[in-house]
Amino acid sequence: MSYNTIHINPISPDPVQGSVLVIYTGGTLGMVYESKGKQLVPFNFDQIIEKVPEISRLSFGITFLSLKEPIDSSNVNPAIWIELAQIIETNYTYYDSFVILHGTDTMAYTASALSYLLENLDKPVILTGAQLPIGVARSDARENFITALELAAAMDDDRKPILSEVCIYFNSQLLRGNRSKKQESSDFNAFHSENYPYLANAGVQIEYNYPYLKPREENAQLKVHTQMDTNVAFIKMFPGINQKVVESILGIEGLRGVVLETYGAGNATTDRWFLDAIKTAIESGIVIFNVSQCEGGKVIQGHYQTSKFLKQVGVVSGSDITAEAAITKMMYVFSKENEIEKCAALLGKPLRGEMSV
Repeated sequence: MSYNTIHINPISPDPVQGSVLVIYTGGTLGMVYESKGKQLVPFNFDQIIEKVPEISRLSFGITFLSLKEPIDSSNVNPAIWIELAQIIETNYTYYDSFVILHGTDTMAYTASALSYLLENLDKPVILTGAQLPIGVARSDARENFITALELAAAMDDDRKPILSEVCIYFNSQLLRGNRSKKQESSDFNAFHSENYPYLANAGVQIEYNYPYLKPREENAQLKVHTQMDTNVAFIKMFPGINQKVVESILGIEGLRGVVLETYGAGNATTDRWFLDAIKTAIESGIVIFNVSQCEGGKVIQGHYQTSKFLKQVGVVSGSDITAEAAITKMMYVFSKENEIEKCAALLGKPLRGEMSV
């Protein structure tokens, strides 16, 4: 597949300078007002210096690659995640780091998915975007973009990338991608990570939270996975949840797994019909992954009577994983394994730092 590419700063053979590949997928960040109709439209990245003149003052090489057709993040799907992973694989030896410009609505899903697809990653992949288009005077796009570039290009004293994982940068905070959630639609601090500390804070200086950064794996060989199994679903608990609804979801032909969003520390109704439906589903080969609806805290199955049965019948505890990381993890795990026991075991342990033990 061909892409539009633009070289902003020449890439120097000097390793001190470094190089970043920017992948533009679409989203609010890349929108401007057209002169006639005053409608928001994607802008031409040939004009990037005009829109973000600060880029010309950066000391490292930058290449822009944009998808042929920019997409709204609401239309992102596993095929796009795989395409992004393959772009990174193709360019992995040519660039020191990667920045992905992405719409905010599904950014946490994409960051989580990429963390699984890019096994043994030892370079930064930073997703960022904006709440206001780059063509708007008060836009947060410029700061998010410039700082994401600087974070991606940051090297330690040994000229190795400081970061070696998939991250989200937004509103001065760098977060682990598969620990992030979008929580605000009208404020600039759109993303939060309640169960894992921030990786860096970009104030006057960029301060890294070193104990929480993923350690670099020397001589790690990137392994890119190119399949995701979408035979998964969500069931979110709520008072008055309907028996027919639950049974219809669990009865979907070909369904392999369900992320069960429960109350508090993993609790659910103890109505007999619900317990029977969960037990029957597990016996039929469907994996149930218990994730809390709460932003903070974690699932502790058996802590209360209302979750004891779930543990007994084999529901997998999601600990403190986010719903976004849980559903994409299911897609990844099911694409790798067919045996139910192996799938459950992989779901129940951290693969990319997405959950606590």
